[in-house]
Amino acid sequence: MLYLTVKGRELYDSEHNRFIDVKTQTIQLEHSLVSISKWEARWKKPFLSNKTMTVEETVDYIRCMTITQNVNPYLYFCIDDDNVKEVTAYVYDPMTATWFSKDEKKSPNRAVYTSEVIYWQMITLGIPFECQKWHLNRLLTLIHVCNEKNTPPKKLSGRELANRNRALNAARRKKYNSRG
Repeated sequence: MLYLTVKGRELYDSEHNRFIDVKTQTIQLEHSLVSISKWEARWKKPFLSNKTMTVEETVDYIRCMTITQNVNPYLYFCIDDDNVKEVTAYVYDPMTATWFSKDEKKSPNRAVYTSEVIYWQMITLGIPFECQKWHLNRLLTLIHVCNEKNTPPKKLSGRELANRNRALNAARRKKYNSRG
């Protein structure tokens, strides 16, 4: 959870020809599957993509992340670069001590990841729906761990099996002081 303090200021509403005084407010944000689902429903495109978001899309994602009730809608017009940097750091924080070996063979996955795909993975893996409110990176790590644990061990090739058996036999011969 991130507490973001947005500095208030005076804004001009040209449509109604008036000034609006926006007070400084601290809002609570959560980068979660729920937030992504809201954002994707509005923008009709995947959140998890390599495409850069516009300023409007970024501010709207902050709006989707907000769990504070009754926020002045004009507050989102006061979000500055420092606020965006703080939110970006929070979104990219892994939020877990779990890590994966860089030696793992990863095929480049070109699949589009939408919130529905992640919900499907949760259902398939038996992950409870209360996890949809976790920080997204933590949820994705849990999905990765479940996939790793559910993957059967790799079978040894004939050569690997022969080498392993040769090493075991040599160790037994040495231990029992016998000849092969």
